[in-house]
Amino acid sequence: MIVREIVARGILSKSKVYDYVVNPYTGCQHACSYCYARFMKRFTGHREPWGEFVDVKINAPDLLQQEIKRKKKGRVWVSGVCDPYQPLEAEHKLTRKCLEILIENNWPVTVQTRSHLVARDIDLLKVATDIEVGMTITTADEGIRHLFEPHAPPIKGRIKALDELHGAGISTYAMIAPMLPKAEGLAGELVGKVDYVLIDRMNYHYSDWVYKKYKLENAMSDNFFIQKTKELASAFETKQIECRVLC
Repeated sequence: MIVREIVARGILSKSKVYDYVVNPYTGCQHACSYCYARFMKRFTGHREPWGEFVDVKINAPDLLQQEIKRKKKGRVWVSGVCDPYQPLEAEHKLTRKCLEILIENNWPVTVQTRSHLVARDIDLLKVATDIEVGMTITTADEGIRHLFEPHAPPIKGRIKALDELHGAGISTYAMIAPMLPKAEGLAGELVGKVDYVLIDRMNYHYSDWVYKKYKLENAMSDNFFIQKTKELASAFETKQIECRVLC
């Protein structure tokens, strides 16, 4: 893993998903096989494979403090093309520092991660006036998770973090994207831990080789997605959890 500390030129960027996005890091240690963010290499000039480099934007909090003073308030996504709670965050705390600034200035925030490290910041998150935390969980099976996300945190740790966040009164959701085999087992695991669930096919093809290597090609089909979405939506409805399908 190549880690560089860099000085960024900007941090609060326009987003097609929310009003703004903040990425304290470029690159991600989780290196999930299906990650769409690898397109960033076209703009950053990195020659290393995706998942083998991270640029740490050491001036991110200072930039954010300046930029929120001159930009119109809007919802901020933390983060869009990196996991804001990847392992390096434990040391650098850039995500926490950026959240402190956004919360102090009453900016609405959506945090998206797949790391239990987010629970470290419950003390901060629970005093925010408008914040939600989303946890990406793509399957209920640890074996499947390991095939596609070998460097990401285990499923149980993510679900435990959701439970802790939700128990602290923080709005939470689960993001099932991409929907991997055995995702249908998540309905029972998420009861009482989330306000809603998002399901998105995220039809990228970076991880096609994983499906083929482990003979999971059937899970790449339209029929698989449609059938599993129906199963999950029905299960969540039974458990009175709102389910939103994005496709």
